[in-house]
Amino acid sequence: MTDKLNPNPKKYTTFIAVSGGILTAVALISLLNWFSQYLKTQKPIASPPPQTTQPKTPTENPSPTSIDTQLKAKAEKIAILDSQSVEFPGDKVGLTEIMAIKTPYIPETSELQPFESKELDIARQAWAYFEHNWHEETGLVNSANDFPSVTLWDQTAALAAVVSAYELGIIPQDEFNNKIKTSLETIKNLALYKQELPNKVYNAKTLIPVNYGQLDKQEEIGWSAIDLGRLALWLKIIGNKYPQFRVATTAIWESWNLERLVKNGQLYGTSVVNGKETYNQEGRLGYENYAAYGFKLWGLEVEKALDYENKSVFVNLYNVGIPYDVRDYHNSEANNYVLSEPYFLDGIETGFQSLPKAYADRILKAQENRYQVTKQLTALTEDNLDREPYFVYNTLFVNGKPWSTITDTRENHNNLRFLSTKAAIGWHVIYNTEYTKQLTKFVRENLASEKGWYNGFYEYDQKPNQSLTANNNGIILESMLYLKVRKPLLVWAGVK
Repeated sequence: MTDKLNPNPKKYTTFIAVSGGILTAVALISLLNWFSQYLKTQKPIASPPPQTTQPKTPTENPSPTSIDTQLKAKAEKIAILDSQSVEFPGDKVGLTEIMAIKTPYIPETSELQPFESKELDIARQAWAYFEHNWHEETGLVNSANDFPSVTLWDQTAALAAVVSAYELGIIPQDEFNNKIKTSLETIKNLALYKQELPNKVYNAKTLIPVNYGQLDKQEEIGWSAIDLGRLALWLKIIGNKYPQFRVATTAIWESWNLERLVKNGQLYGTSVVNGKETYNQEGRLGYENYAAYGFKLWGLEVEKALDYENKSVFVNLYNVGIPYDVRDYHNSEANNYVLSEPYFLDGIETGFQSLPKAYADRILKAQENRYQVTKQLTALTEDNLDREPYFVYNTLFVNGKPWSTITDTRENHNNLRFLSTKAAIGWHVIYNTEYTKQLTKFVRENLASEKGWYNGFYEYDQKPNQSLTANNNGIILESMLYLKVRKPLLVWAGVK
């Protein structure tokens, strides 16, 4: 998760206004050119998916080439519709909408689906990932399946998973206590970047600080304020809900040198490029607010980071005005991704206290409207892939472009857009609409594996994204806990 929102000299304010007509024309031409180039490099799909159990006539069994042609035609149609879905300026969220939720949002009982055996089955399926990827001796987890590298964001997902598995009756108390105790002790004793704050990545077995994708070479590469903000939030949940761990969670916080973490009310992170440190403001609307709320719980002055109003502007997507950060790559060298995860995490964990619930309503509604027009189930956020480039941001909007799937270096990979498993389930446990029911039903029927839930389902080639990650499965587990306790997890844990 660290690479998502960690600014560096390549990333992160003059706002560039673009007229709807010009954007639509340019986007349409670009998308059609991209599909033409993309399909030149694609191999035919080996065989068509089965459509029926009946014997097939030749006309019912299309060739791989015809399947590829059909997929191309569908993708081109969706690309055109996506490019036409944009309108500037967007419809703003009014003050009345924003003020509707002043206290943590707790759904009425009638709004929530009952917690039943199928929900417990979803949780057990997610726990399979941690059974396979947990290191008992260190208490750390593999961020991705079978690869012992971990970020603090993903280790926080693992802590959330252990809490959820215990509260849902999947693991016994002894296992819960041992896992939490070992994990907290390890986090407390991690080698810190410049003796200040945790490094962005560690070897989950040896505990040495490393770079992304590496395991054996010790390397300090800086810290991520966004990752640490999520850990801060969950340290509060665990310390409040389970008093036996309060000393340990407090000791972690007190072991950090926080002097450079916050500056002028904003979050700051560091990166090391070619041996030289850069120190930059970190985060954009969404993750910036979510992480800042974790620090606020520990008494840090982060009001500027929490201020969503002064950084929000709006664009209409499929007739829904969604918020995005005015600070984009063009004027700040940082990507202003608009995606689902910070919004549904905020709902599940804080009850929409770091961001207005009205913003989340709009983010979900735009994706539902896209489905109504394109017939493509849509639940977008960032995650790992089972193929190159291995990590992308599936966005509603970024750097002036709608419905773009990009890397942190802005390479476009719209052919790898996928329905996110964690987004589908995260939205569903909060909203429980007919649309979110469809999303969750699709996930249950298509994305289970022996080692947890796959990350998602590709739009273009209609196949699972078979990457398996701690964050995906951890979020699914905490979503099931939210569904069972029927209140935001900070409220459930008694955090004031």
